[in-house]
Amino acid sequence: MLIKTNEADTGITEQQQQLAQLIEHFTPSDGIHPTAIPSLALIRASEISQPIYSVHQPALCIVAQGSKLVILGRESYTYDLSQYLVASVNLPISGQVVKATTEYPYLCIRLDFDSGQIFDLIQDTPSAQPKPDHSTRRGLFVSSTKPSLLEAVIRLVRLLDTPEDIPVLAPMFIREILYRIIQDEHGHSIKQFAIQDSHAQHIAEVIEVIQSDYAKPLRIEQLAAMINMSSSSLHHHFKAITAMSPLQFQKQIRLHEARRMLLAGSTDAADAAFQVGYESPSQFSREYARMYGLPPKSDIKRLRHTLDIKY
Repeated sequence: MLIKTNEADTGITEQQQQLAQLIEHFTPSDGIHPTAIPSLALIRASEISQPIYSVHQPALCIVAQGSKLVILGRESYTYDLSQYLVASVNLPISGQVVKATTEYPYLCIRLDFDSGQIFDLIQDTPSAQPKPDHSTRRGLFVSSTKPSLLEAVIRLVRLLDTPEDIPVLAPMFIREILYRIIQDEHGHSIKQFAIQDSHAQHIAEVIEVIQSDYAKPLRIEQLAAMINMSSSSLHHHFKAITAMSPLQFQKQIRLHEARRMLLAGSTDAADAAFQVGYESPSQFSREYARMYGLPPKSDIKRLRHTLDIKY
């Protein structure tokens, strides 16, 4: 299939067309397609989607065709074939494909990474080492896609045609890709989590605790003491990174998990509420409806109907 090129797609390059064609080649159907490269997934969607709520792990996402809207807290980020998105830490978001058709589907790559890879890269690359900076930046950003980054991504995806080369070449290409994004103007948003004893690294620890203990009452004083930070400082840096307070973050994690339980059919709304830490089922239903637009029973019915139609 020819990749769509018209006046609305200003800035499209031959590289972007190559990447789109590669993704189409390896994605015969809609959905998220894992690959022989463990950290790489290819994504295809032939229609505009409903918002999908999830906890976005650290990853680079590059769109080759179409566009997507991501919402973090009260902030929205739209990116298309001229931009890429990076989540530097686990964040509860909603994502929605906003430009896609059967003829010109949404095509995207997602490359997962972790702070250890960034730390090793910083240690081995003097030019990538961060300057002293105690500020914290948002853990999610959108930036312009540069030709050098696209070149490295295309080489990585092409390895899927020669799987015998993956063990040797994929780590090299991934390292180059990560180098390109930490050298970007927003690179500090990634590097901050790999700096030993940085505020961002401490907030990442708090995020991990909230995620693992989401059903327990939130004790800000205990979390602050754990990272040797005052409660007010914890709030400040946590919101700088996540665009929400620790309590709002926990609420989103709880509601995501409850929705997953309800969709699996393993429990009812009242039970799910208690399992994720709510003491009041009515409060749970109110907050659930505020987040997903419908009360639990109606939302799950709508969601199952959507999935039945799609699959």
